[in-house]
Amino acid sequence: MKKQFQVIVAFFSLLFMVSCSTENPISETTSIPIVTVPQTQAKSYNYLALGDSYTIGQSVCETCRFPAQLSKSLGNLNVSNTYSLKIIAQTGWTTSNLISAVNTQNLTSNYDLVTLLIGVNNQYQNRNFSLYEKEFPELVKKAIALAKGDKTNVILVSIPDYAYTPFGQASGNQTTISTEIDQYNAFAKKYCDDNAIVFINITDITRQGLTNKNLVASDGLHPSELAYSLFVERILPKATTAVNN
Repeated sequence: MKKQFQVIVAFFSLLFMVSCSTENPISETTSIPIVTVPQTQAKSYNYLALGDSYTIGQSVCETCRFPAQLSKSLGNLNVSNTYSLKIIAQTGWTTSNLISAVNTQNLTSNYDLVTLLIGVNNQYQNRNFSLYEKEFPELVKKAIALAKGDKTNVILVSIPDYAYTPFGQASGNQTTISTEIDQYNAFAKKYCDDNAIVFINITDITRQGLTNKNLVASDGLHPSELAYSLFVERILPKATTAVNN
């Protein structure tokens, strides 16, 4: 009797399940909403680095110099984007040399970022300071023109102090070197401040060259890969803003 009762209960339970399934059928054609996540469109950026030995990266590898490290760091922020780097710089160049080089190249004004670091050879070659006062603003204006005419795409970098290197120490003119480098940087900073142009100070980093020898390249004069990486840490936030404005 008990077994028959269980069979009856099972039969009515099955009947109830079938009934519910019939009243609330699930169609095989029912579509599930698809949520589309917006994708960041890949962009290509052009970066122009203007300068001298500190820009070309004398005595360090091609990927060690600060423009290459900066370009790589920008790319790491969004792997979809690509950065094309062009460097116009040479060891020993003064402001006059750089102006001449820029003028002789057929450059297009389509750069999303332009950095400028120049002046140490004016000081080292004992050029009259008035030459820098005249030509530095000229170079800044050229940089802005090449940066699509937008000064927010331009970053000026201060001149390193080579007095804090074995070479500078051997010269016996450490105090004079530092004093004159300060004069050049003070003029550049004031010009940038007066014209609302970004100026990044990296000189203090190079003044640690005697206490931290890893900041000096193997030639005993120029910044090392490590020093350049510290430059980039300071430049990167402003460079990011420039390319995204």
